[in-house]
Amino acid sequence: MNIRNINLAKIHVAKKQLGLDDETYRAILARLCGVKSAKDLNARQLPLVLQEFERLGWQPVKTKHGKRPNPPDNKAALMSKIEAQLSAANRSWAYADGMAMHMFKVEKVDWLGGDQLLKLVQALAIDARRHGRKT
Repeated sequence: MNIRNINLAKIHVAKKQLGLDDETYRAILARLCGVKSAKDLNARQLPLVLQEFERLGWQPVKTKHGKRPNPPDNKAALMSKIEAQLSAANRSWAYADGMAMHMFKVEKVDWLGGDQLLKLVQALAIDARRHGRKT
């Protein structure tokens, strides 16, 4: 999901949490940015709308990167490496769980064996190189 879609989703969550009816919501968009729909907002306008909703009382929920798995000692080093790679990529443990499912048909990173964890570390390293991050 790109940053634009994330901000659009936040706008719609804020609208619902603030209890804005459609008419009021569209009036705010028109007043701030001269548009009738959030889909017409550009990259500079999206944060303005979010700031206005915060001014009106909306409090965005800080997202967490998920619960860190608690591996046995023999997997702790690989799990720490995975955690560092996820953090550098600003990705969650849910992303790693998705990779585990995709690569090994295992639902959770916690449940991977040592060889599978090593392959996951290697896949994250390839992803890092592909996106210009240090491995």
